[in-house]
Amino acid sequence: MSPLTYSAPYLTPAGLQDRTMLTRRRLLVTGLILATYFTLAWMLADVLGQHGWSIIDLVMFASFLVAAPWSVIGLWNAVIGFCLLHLCRDGMAQVAPFAKAAQSAGEIHDRTAILLTLRHEDPARAFQRIHIVKESLDATGFGAFFSYFILSDSDDPEIAQAEERAFADWSRAHPEDADRLIYRRRTNNEGFKAGNLQDFCTRWGQDFTFMLPLDADSLMDGKTIMALVRMGAAHPKIGILQSLVVGTPTDSAFARIFQFGMRHGMRTYTMGNAWWAGDCGPFWGHNALVRIAPFLAHCTLPQVRGRAILSHDQIEAVLMRRAGFEVRVWPQESGSYEDNPPTLLEFTRRDLRWCQGNLQYLHLLGLPGLQPMSRFQLVWAIMMFLGLPGWTLLIALASIKPLDGKDYADFHGGEALALYLAFLFMYLAPKLAGFLDVAMSRRSLRRYGGLPRFVLGACLEVAFSFLIGAATTLRTSLFMIGLLFGRTVTWNGQARDAYHLSWSDAWRGLWPQQAFGVLIFAALFTLTPSLLWWSLPLTLGYLVAVPFAVLTGSARFGAWLQDRQLCAIPEEFDPPPEIAALTIPITQKEEI
Repeated sequence: MSPLTYSAPYLTPAGLQDRTMLTRRRLLVTGLILATYFTLAWMLADVLGQHGWSIIDLVMFASFLVAAPWSVIGLWNAVIGFCLLHLCRDGMAQVAPFAKAAQSAGEIHDRTAILLTLRHEDPARAFQRIHIVKESLDATGFGAFFSYFILSDSDDPEIAQAEERAFADWSRAHPEDADRLIYRRRTNNEGFKAGNLQDFCTRWGQDFTFMLPLDADSLMDGKTIMALVRMGAAHPKIGILQSLVVGTPTDSAFARIFQFGMRHGMRTYTMGNAWWAGDCGPFWGHNALVRIAPFLAHCTLPQVRGRAILSHDQIEAVLMRRAGFEVRVWPQESGSYEDNPPTLLEFTRRDLRWCQGNLQYLHLLGLPGLQPMSRFQLVWAIMMFLGLPGWTLLIALASIKPLDGKDYADFHGGEALALYLAFLFMYLAPKLAGFLDVAMSRRSLRRYGGLPRFVLGACLEVAFSFLIGAATTLRTSLFMIGLLFGRTVTWNGQARDAYHLSWSDAWRGLWPQQAFGVLIFAALFTLTPSLLWWSLPLTLGYLVAVPFAVLTGSARFGAWLQDRQLCAIPEEFDPPPEIAALTIPITQKEEI
């Protein structure tokens, strides 16, 4: 080859990015993650190793090694995302080069199926959302290119009848679209949601280019769906295109505070992750555009020990990428919404299902032909939960460390304090980056009601995140122990609307956290009272789990937050039509 001859770039399947460039990004991020991880491990080893190593020290160190990776990755995703948003001229072009196709104003020719998957959900609530989605899409002028499938796995006779009545009412309201509104309830629920989608693809998939799965709590506006379709149509080798999903306004105090922090953290976190994950991105199972032909041909899920995979989405993503199609996330806030669990108990219940599903990936890491980044996505999903028992054990052992027989008279606490503060910062990094992202723009602050209200909301959410972290960590850790002895969860409907959580229900669900908190505080007060106050960010959540759950499940507290517009999201100050329509009963909407 002559000096003036250059080989063509080694591009991703859709031709969007140079794979060599993505490899460099991944190596850079891997280096940052490993350097941070081993620095923290060295600091902890230096602290624990003073005056020799005890059994408690060894177990604490091992627990840290298991627990730390998830937080370290979160730190660097947040830092990279923030830099892309504020220190780069066009960070979105580096992350989502396909996004410019969303601005196209031409005709579309691909047909898309909007899929609403149900299992024991409130039919009226779910049909209200699909009704709003249809109205919003019809308003774009391209409504004829979309069909709507209600795919039910409900086997409760009363719920099934309610679904049929709701669908009949919806169909009567749109007689001109009768051939594009389909209801199908399976009597065999094999595979649950993943099996439901595969069944749709087998029956009707040949009639459509794309499908867009929605959960019972999903809501999307027509503009966002059209943007996804245009991007997908412009790049035939994009197999899955995931939108950035944000929470809807809610009456629940718990969901309100949770999604306020999630809103900001997800933006920087997803931006940073997309920068180096590139064509091997995430799939969250809903509010995403999926190309049907490769999905049907290549994304059928294996069973794990005879059981359906509960967290089907990321496996489908890695199989899609193995088939030669890109999996991308569009890290742009748009009209893509979901509801968050209304109470701490519902939140942990959802986490347990995710935990069991993600841990099933352990049996699939050896799937042949996966891209290295795809395989890492599975490991990363596993680490999300595998590290939780590590943190729980680390906190428990730290409270009784003085019992290891060492002489602590000349213990050097400065390094221990620095390590502790570094961990707290690392834990909060995605939230802090998100808060700073908003605070740097006056326009963004106005969307959240101004600087004072935003700062108060941020402080409340940070305190909230520590309390919820303790309560959920212990419950998930106990559940993981139960998995070793055959415990399992099932796929059922979720409570999605705010409701009053009684003291008795909170106690039944959270007494282990309360008991664990009492033991931790008793140990700290007896053995090292000077550390009791320092431990509060990580330990108070155990001690107050029950009252915290009752308070955040209280309608009165939710109304108090709403009246003061604390932890309010932009859609509360300036609701788009789709969000505003959620407050109108569906029967009244149809009359209008």
